[in-house]
Amino acid sequence: MAWDPVWERIFRERSQWGRYPPEELVRFVARHYYAAQDRRAVRFLEVGCGPGAGPSWYLAREGYSFAGIDGSSTAIELAQRRFREEGLQGEFVTGPAEALPWDAATFDCVIDIACLQHNSEQVAAAIVREIHRVLKPGGRHFSLATRAGCWGEGTGVRVDATSYRDVTEGPFSAMGVVRFATRDSLRRLYSEFKELEFEHSIRSMHDEQREIANWIVTCSK
Repeated sequence: MAWDPVWERIFRERSQWGRYPPEELVRFVARHYYAAQDRRAVRFLEVGCGPGAGPSWYLAREGYSFAGIDGSSTAIELAQRRFREEGLQGEFVTGPAEALPWDAATFDCVIDIACLQHNSEQVAAAIVREIHRVLKPGGRHFSLATRAGCWGEGTGVRVDATSYRDVTEGPFSAMGVVRFATRDSLRRLYSEFKELEFEHSIRSMHDEQREIANWIVTCSK
């Protein structure tokens, strides 16, 4: 199961969470898709879209065709409400990311903002296989995910080589499973993809006493 019920509680309690897109995604979209002559013809899917927050809102406002999926019915209801209130167009589906309800070769780009990181290596691999399936030939994938060395790694209960459940410290505490990916684990995860690029970002907290580290993964089918 890719979706943990803990997210139903999180989305109920944090309905205003993450209302704007991360700058890493904005740079990626600007580099690859801003020049499109017909943006409505460019189809984006977000796995783990949450309550129609930053990425969903940003892509729809930029004029792209957008679909999002999340396991939380609360998140999907909030996403639909936000889009209605702002007059935005988008398709939202409640369901598991490891069984995407779209045909093969449907999307030009599939994005992941901190959804894959909340799955064990085994479940993440199932989701990535689905991402590969629904991408058009040459389609791109973007992922922002927790990096090994991030604050919280090593706390909680170990699930597999890179994942822990019930992390007790850092920004992902009490958020179910968290996968602190290494470069080698990402290479295995994305072995079916081409043009793999791994970058990372690090920001400090608490007067440089803690670090939040993320992978920025881009690749194509």
